[in-house]
Amino acid sequence: MLLNRVIPVLTIENNNLVKTVQFSKSKYIGDPLNAVRIFNEKEVDEIMLIDISATKNNREPNYELIESISGECLMPLSYGGGIRTLQQAKDIFALGVEKICLNNVALKDTLLISKLVNQFGSQSIIISIDIKRNIFKKPKIYSYLNKKKLEHDWINFIKNLSEIGVGEILLNSVDKDGLLKGPDNELVEMLSKEINLPIVSLGGIASLHDMKKLIKSGASAVAAGSFFCFYGPHKAVLLTYPTYEEIKSLFS
Repeated sequence: MLLNRVIPVLTIENNNLVKTVQFSKSKYIGDPLNAVRIFNEKEVDEIMLIDISATKNNREPNYELIESISGECLMPLSYGGGIRTLQQAKDIFALGVEKICLNNVALKDTLLISKLVNQFGSQSIIISIDIKRNIFKKPKIYSYLNKKKLEHDWINFIKNLSEIGVGEILLNSVDKDGLLKGPDNELVEMLSKEINLPIVSLGGIASLHDMKKLIKSGASAVAAGSFFCFYGPHKAVLLTYPTYEEIKSLFS
């Protein structure tokens, strides 16, 4: 297995596979189950399923959909969306999911995060932090529910999560989301100097070279949605993934 992972992110909205641009303008892509079957054939390292409508609509995770996708997956599966309790997490792990990814709840209930770490282990808990720069280009934590930038110091907030014992950080650049114009390497550089946690960088990847630069900047893994879902200048829907040899060559 390669040291650095390359992770497709499947964004789910109302049970459909979609892709957003800067957290809005979601575009329908297809059936998430079909996407998983295609990525199975391409032997991806790991896959992440994020339900962006669950928390927004104040509903529980769709356990039936998660079970269906987990049953199809031949690779490790992470899931995020709508998780607010220990029992919900337990139910999701029981469906064959290896890691859970938490975002909104981590901003307001670090005690729950601590309980999740204690019960399921650090390796099972990912915290997703959405970052959006303000008019002065200063990074701020962004709440997608309120569509507001928060006043928390983003690095100190993540340091606190590190001390709680979470397993890894999914660092998501809102400004780069879905644009296919390159990632925000500086965010990774800034954070990697301050924490020892694995950082998964998400947002903006447009090439294999972008992935290589992110790893050099301090990311442990790279994740992408649009890059694996669209092809060509007109962004035709085509699910792709680099070969093992391409990834090996990229990170060697």
